[in-house]
Amino acid sequence: MLYYLFDWLDKIDFPGAGVFQYISFRAAASMVTSLLIMLLFGKKFIRWMKNRLGMMDEVRTELGLEGAARKSQTPTMGGLLILAAILIPTLLFAKLDNTYVLIMIGTTVWMGLIGFLDDYLKKTRGKAGLPGKYKVIGQVLLGLVVGLLIIHHPSLSGSTTTTIPFVKNNEFDYAWLVTWMGDWASDMVWVVYVLIIIFIVTAISNASNLTDGIDGIATGVAAVNGGALALLAWVSGNAIMAGYLNIMYLPNIGELAIFSTAFMGATLGFLWYNGHPAEIFMGDTGSLSIGGIIAVFAVLIKKELLLPVLCGIYVIENLSVIIQTSYCKFYRRKHKLPPSQSVPVEKRPFLMTPLHHHFQKKGVAEEKVVIRFIIIAILLAIFTLSTLKLR
Repeated sequence: MLYYLFDWLDKIDFPGAGVFQYISFRAAASMVTSLLIMLLFGKKFIRWMKNRLGMMDEVRTELGLEGAARKSQTPTMGGLLILAAILIPTLLFAKLDNTYVLIMIGTTVWMGLIGFLDDYLKKTRGKAGLPGKYKVIGQVLLGLVVGLLIIHHPSLSGSTTTTIPFVKNNEFDYAWLVTWMGDWASDMVWVVYVLIIIFIVTAISNASNLTDGIDGIATGVAAVNGGALALLAWVSGNAIMAGYLNIMYLPNIGELAIFSTAFMGATLGFLWYNGHPAEIFMGDTGSLSIGGIIAVFAVLIKKELLLPVLCGIYVIENLSVIIQTSYCKFYRRKHKLPPSQSVPVEKRPFLMTPLHHHFQKKGVAEEKVVIRFIIIAILLAIFTLSTLKLR
């Protein structure tokens, strides 16, 4: 909104109004505004959630995790504040006729709604919350819509080409996957592309949800990822930088840098309150939204194949759960354990999953686990950025 105001002021030669034409200025202003929203309204929001709504988290104390009793008295649904701190700066500083920006706003609202329903139902109808199948349906619908928009919307690329790391000619067309179909290939490529987008959105969103298990871990990792995505969006939308790096140039995509810096500011600001000991939790309202935002953002800037590197923390958290669950099922069948008997802890691949709980069980302090995971996320982000020239 402010962009259009200052664009009008620039046309009548108002001094200094032209600065709003620069993405770098608006991105910085977006991040500062997001941080200010968090710092100015965070305490008031926490008191409101705690005193008026009584939206306390329900942590399972019987698992023997550090600080579980205290955490059960911590308010949740802080994701609402994160979403506000993302959307308000975006609406203020971004070009709202940019289709990429509109998709990200829609993604934020949609995933926020799914997470909110889950958190709200947990508070009003017990621990179950929104059934998992409905969350997956919501993620699938988001991936479907985003994929179809990229293919068919006239203002988007309409291309199934993306960036693939570590190779000299780093563009990969998903059409290659269906070349064996012959004459059907051109008609089926969009189906394959949309299915891949659905998988990416669902996987990253759920992985982000799994990572949100101890104070500050999901917020800190998300802030790092948001910073890396902001840089990737900016260089992809800058013809000079894209040419220098020999990467895919995407006209108008640079506007997403305003959204991603708001995302980074919101997550950093939330970390102010969510760091150990947490004053508030984001809940599924935040964790599902964060994962969905990262996935869709990467898809739009054609960097989704970099996500296994950039989101390495999400990947290992997800894999730890898959490995643990699969092995325990195998062990139960092999030893014919009755339903009431659990697999002995010493026989499991991990003491507890997701992986951050395994380190807690090994006696590593919660804040140390968080700091180490964030450091790893920073290293992965640097490595991801380096792949633009590392071929």
